[in-house]
Amino acid sequence: MAAELHEAPEAIRRQAQSLTPPLVALVEHLLRRPPHLVLTCARGSSAHAASFAKHLIERHLGIPVAAAAPNIATIYRRQLRLKGQLFLAISQSGSSDDLIEMAVMARAAGAITAALVNDPSSPLASASEIILPLAAGSELSVAATKTFVASLAALLRMIALWTENAAIRTACERLPTRLTEAVQLDWNEALNPLASANSLVTVGRGPTLAIAREAALKLKETCALHAEAFSGAEFRHGPIALVASTYPILVFAPTDQSALGISDLVVDLRRKGARVLLAGPAERIAGRLPTLAPEQADADAICLIQSFYAFLVRLAARRGTNVDRPRHLQKVTRTR
Repeated sequence: MAAELHEAPEAIRRQAQSLTPPLVALVEHLLRRPPHLVLTCARGSSAHAASFAKHLIERHLGIPVAAAAPNIATIYRRQLRLKGQLFLAISQSGSSDDLIEMAVMARAAGAITAALVNDPSSPLASASEIILPLAAGSELSVAATKTFVASLAALLRMIALWTENAAIRTACERLPTRLTEAVQLDWNEALNPLASANSLVTVGRGPTLAIAREAALKLKETCALHAEAFSGAEFRHGPIALVASTYPILVFAPTDQSALGISDLVVDLRRKGARVLLAGPAERIAGRLPTLAPEQADADAICLIQSFYAFLVRLAARRGTNVDRPRHLQKVTRTR
């Protein structure tokens, strides 16, 4: 895992060559026949990439995005009304049976089906109309890092093309360099609080909600540390009752319009005595984890997870867990 997360910048750099042609074909179709709905289908870390896709597509294109429940196809055998809509499956291996069956159903229902996969020869790729290769290279670590970052980068490239947004296109071009810088940031401030924690909350909003969800999953997988992710707004609806000085809250601050609400939440949490660890631009205060200077909010969020991954290796070592041998897990999970 430690080696592979450092390979992410180069993977993103070479991604454009193989990804651009099918991405152009997909976007040309979407511009000719704009969908009214995007349906995503994914599991695990890829599901968090799908939630990043939801933010990007709704934020920049105004198209509603929903997450598919694959058991509609695999168990209930129900065909959804998807004619003319976009079905976007995201998977590292492209081998999970439920995603494959859902893609087959969506294609039969008349959706345009696209598979964002690291293995372009996988069954999921074969079941889909358009294959979008991550081009991340081999990933042996059970806990995905560079394939997750590559998924987010690919989605950002898709939005740059779909919207013809020059700022996002520039952010994509800058991303490999910034990821290299992000992995060097020192999050030592969070090491002691999380090494001794039994449970914690991760919080994000807008582009960083997917990052908070991915961080919570990785804390479980690699550190045997229970973590639950919330949006900054949702946390106020009940979970805020958990706040205590012994219950760390790891906040991934966005750099767009949603930042103000997160800032207000952090102030409120500290007033209530919470141990807040804030990853985001802020003044030098206790509990602040350094981040890169803001450039483009969606790309800034991708850099946050890269910094977190580097920190995670150190946290696992402190807690005595093996990041490369997570308990009860294997690289490819098959579900129906």
